[in-house]
Amino acid sequence: MSPSPIARRPLGPSGPLVPPLALGSWNIWDRMSEDEAVEIIRAAVAGGAGFFDVAYYNMGPHAENSRTDILFGRALRASGVARDDVVLCGKLWLWDWPRTGFRAQLEESLERAGLDRFDAVVVGDYRDAPEPERLVEEVGALLDEGLFDVWGINNWVVGDTRAVIDRAAASGVVPPTFAQLKYSIVRRSMAEGQPYRELFEDGMLGLQASDSFEGGVLLGRTPQRKIGADVGGIRERIAAAAPEVARVAAEFEATPAQLATAYCLAYAPTTNVLFGVSRLAQLADNLAAVRLAEQSGAEIRAALAHLWLDDGVAADGTW
Repeated sequence: MSPSPIARRPLGPSGPLVPPLALGSWNIWDRMSEDEAVEIIRAAVAGGAGFFDVAYYNMGPHAENSRTDILFGRALRASGVARDDVVLCGKLWLWDWPRTGFRAQLEESLERAGLDRFDAVVVGDYRDAPEPERLVEEVGALLDEGLFDVWGINNWVVGDTRAVIDRAAASGVVPPTFAQLKYSIVRRSMAEGQPYRELFEDGMLGLQASDSFEGGVLLGRTPQRKIGADVGGIRERIAAAAPEVARVAAEFEATPAQLATAYCLAYAPTTNVLFGVSRLAQLADNLAAVRLAEQSGAEIRAALAHLWLDDGVAADGTW
C-alpha cells in the first residue's frame, strides 16, 4: 500500500493550503545541471513539496548577481509540471526601498523567472524599519492587480510586524499571513518566544521556518557556500552540537536532516519548512521528515529540549 498523500497546511490564518515543505533558491539551482533541477522539481511536486521560493538576490548583502531564479524558471518549464500544481513565492527586498519600488522589483523578478505571477511574496530584510503606510499601499496595489495572492514578512522586529498588520487592517488591505523566521533545533528565540508566539496563537500569522539546517552546520557539514547570518554569534556552538543531533536522530532511526525538519514541523504554528537541496537524495530524505513529525513529533521535541542555543538572543527580532 502506498503512503497517503502529504497533507497541505494553511499559509497562515487566511492563506491558501500549501505543501508543508518548501524548496529555497539561495545558492541552490546554480549547483546542479538543468537535468538534475528538472528531476528535483518533478520529484518535489510528486512527493508533496511543490512549494518553491523564487527570490532574485540582487540587493543589500544579497547583491550577488545571482542567476538561481533564472535557472529555476528554465527548469520548471522543462519539467512539464503544470503551473497549478506548484506554489511559487517571490521576494520583495527592503534594502533599497522605497527608492527601488516594489512594482519594479516584482516585474523584474517575474521576467527573469519567466512567470506572469507569484502565489505569494515575502517582504524581506531591512536595515531601517519600513514605513507601514507606504509599504501597505504598495503591496495592496500589487495584490489588487492579482500579481500575488498573499504575502509574508522575513525576520522583522515584531513591533514593525504588528504595525504593518494594523495598518493593513485599517486600509482594507490583505495583511501579511505568515512570518518567515530563522527556526531550528538550536535557534528558537523568535519563533517560540513570546512576541511572535502571541501573533501565532492569536491567529494573526503562520510560521515559515527557514535556515533550519544552519547551512548544513547543524548536520555536521562544513558549508562551501554563503549561508545565513549568525545571529547571536552561536555558530561554533551549533557545530559542536551536531554530534548530539546525530545521536538523537539515531534514536528515532532518522537522519539528522529528517530530525531537524521534523522538529520544526511538529511546532503547531509551522505552516511549512523552507530548505535547500542540490541532490535528489537530499529531497527524498526531507520528504520522509513529514511522516516522522506526524508519528513522533512530540517525542522529538522533548528529546531535543536541551539544545536551545540562542536563548540569549532577543525574541522580538532585534539583534
